[in-house]
Amino acid sequence: MRFRADAAVEWAPTPGTGIAFMKNLVVIRHAKSSWDDPGLADIDRSLNGRGKHDAPLMGGLLKARGMRPGRIVCSPAKRARKTAKLIAEELGYAAEAIDIRPGIYMEGLPALIAIIQGLDDAWQRVYLVGHNPDLTDLVNRLAGESIDNVPTCGVASIEFEVESWAHIMAGAGRLAFFDYPKRHY
Repeated sequence: MRFRADAAVEWAPTPGTGIAFMKNLVVIRHAKSSWDDPGLADIDRSLNGRGKHDAPLMGGLLKARGMRPGRIVCSPAKRARKTAKLIAEELGYAAEAIDIRPGIYMEGLPALIAIIQGLDDAWQRVYLVGHNPDLTDLVNRLAGESIDNVPTCGVASIEFEVESWAHIMAGAGRLAFFDYPKRHY
């Protein structure tokens, strides 16, 4: 099945199956960033006005779904850190508890998989805030989907029937929902 970024996807576990998902990875692309200063290093770009609006919006939607994270792991890029902080504020998650992981910043799919497989098993739900094209590739690889693009501040929730993050692998997940700010304008 093929999905486009402008098509909302939402599934729910099949009632009566007895399936209990044990790990939930919520993949979040950073909100819209500013290109106002062309001399600024990529890692130092911040959010623009739309990004500052969209991150709390998506945080509020995650809160309404009851999806408080056990941990937020984030790229060191300024735009990703600000996105994570704005979402965390909406959820009542302490901004100082956001876990900055350099491997999320433009290191590719193998680095993201390694980070995920190394997560603490005490965390049932983890938010991973980062960048494209790596995040779109990650969602497609883990959930066996064909999403064209995770747009800025897009959220893809993937559920896994595993007890340990170390067991996360290609195709092992199920896309529970895919949402993004433009659906709500």
